[in-house]
Amino acid sequence: MLTREELLFLIICILNLLVAVIYLLYGIGIVGTIHGRQEKENRRTYLIRFIVMVLCPVIGPLYFLISYLVYITIFWQSVDLEDVVFSKERVKTRLKADEERERDMVPLEEALAVSDKKSVRMLMLNVIRGNVKESLETIMTALDSEDSETSHYAASILLDELNEFRTNVQKLYSEIKAEEDDETESEEMLIDYMDMVLGQKVFDQMEQERFVQMMDEAGESLYKKDAVRLTPERYESLCLKLLERKEFEKVKKWCTRLEEQYPDVLPAYTCRMKLYFTMNEKEQFFKVMEDLKRSKVVIDKETLELIRIFS
Repeated sequence: MLTREELLFLIICILNLLVAVIYLLYGIGIVGTIHGRQEKENRRTYLIRFIVMVLCPVIGPLYFLISYLVYITIFWQSVDLEDVVFSKERVKTRLKADEERERDMVPLEEALAVSDKKSVRMLMLNVIRGNVKESLETIMTALDSEDSETSHYAASILLDELNEFRTNVQKLYSEIKAEEDDETESEEMLIDYMDMVLGQKVFDQMEQERFVQMMDEAGESLYKKDAVRLTPERYESLCLKLLERKEFEKVKKWCTRLEEQYPDVLPAYTCRMKLYFTMNEKEQFFKVMEDLKRSKVVIDKETLELIRIFS
């Protein structure tokens, strides 16, 4: 004859087994069918849970019940990842320095004066492996090398890079003509791209002048569409490129716009100083220099040295 406690325990075990069996049948028969491809994995999951519920009467079913209730009451909303951007552009990869290679690096101008042709060729190949667009002026000096293979390397690189530059500039220039009144992307790209290459003075005088005029037109178009997109750096690049061509009136125009839009930046002063110095307008030059000294603008080393020379 079973005691009252034993009978109660037996009833609980039977009910627990019944709940576990119903849960297993529900998981395998209904949920597994709905998920299709994950049917095998679902069966395994529900089978493991069934074993836990049988081996741990009451506690097992209660655990899974409470977990489910917590899930549907607290974590029921799906995570909104619409505003989360996983951009590779923000990842800065830091590569270990090639010490063996960099230990032997010297300026290309000095290397060309060395008679060791093997070293000069190796240095030229290292330049090719780097950022060629930022080294065009240096590569151009290698055209006069006594080593024919080195000069051939340099000529091949320059030919490819300059042809690519001409093609890209013409493409962006054509896009500017076809843009809508509220589109400025092509102007911005053209000014930044041309500034990087034209500053190295690798074109002949006529071609350099033509590109500077195209750069000025792009700047004018950007100013009319959205002057805010003209940063102090872009203003400065326009001023300096035009100043090299002695387009004084255009430089004055851009200097005036720069001063009006960004009165408290260093280029607003240095561009005017360079303009007046080139035009030999001493009074205007010293006036701008005094204004800069009285301002709160942070002065870089180059400008500070210029002020010391003329003070």
